[in-house]
Amino acid sequence: MNDVAFVIILAVGTVANIIFSWLFSIRAGRYHGIYRFFSFESILVLVLLCAPVWFTLPWRWNQLVSWVILVGAIPLPLYGFLTLRAAGKPEGQIENTTVLVTSGVYRYIRHPLYASLILLGTGIFFKNITPTTAACALVNLVAMVATARTEEREMLKKFGDAYARYMERTKMFIPFIV
Repeated sequence: MNDVAFVIILAVGTVANIIFSWLFSIRAGRYHGIYRFFSFESILVLVLLCAPVWFTLPWRWNQLVSWVILVGAIPLPLYGFLTLRAAGKPEGQIENTTVLVTSGVYRYIRHPLYASLILLGTGIFFKNITPTTAACALVNLVAMVATARTEEREMLKKFGDAYARYMERTKMFIPFIV
């Protein structure tokens, strides 16, 4: 990919990311969308940086690790979105649940959708391990932790003690660990 294409795709992706963040979170006062913006941006940059080597040397250790992580990231958003839609009874946008969701994958972790974004960024990073891609992967991780913590403050305001009890019995991203 040449430099012009890189800049154009990055610019279009960034504008789309700004619009998405505004429409689905920030406009409604859900400020975790600010941090999530940086996660999406870092993933976009990772994709652009790693695209040239995405399918090169497919049996190399880092490519195998990458594919395992990327495939592992797929079920979390699928089950997460389905559970939110079914059990959360959202008003309008999927993020605006009216019921605290503690079933399905949410029984084990509070943020399966964010965990999938961490896995996505990490899996892409393994495609092309460089200091620049490592920095992008780190930005993604930090942004997702900040997103989750900010959203948890929002959920504590919305659901109160029920969410506090939920936090005590579940982990943030990795069941039984983190």
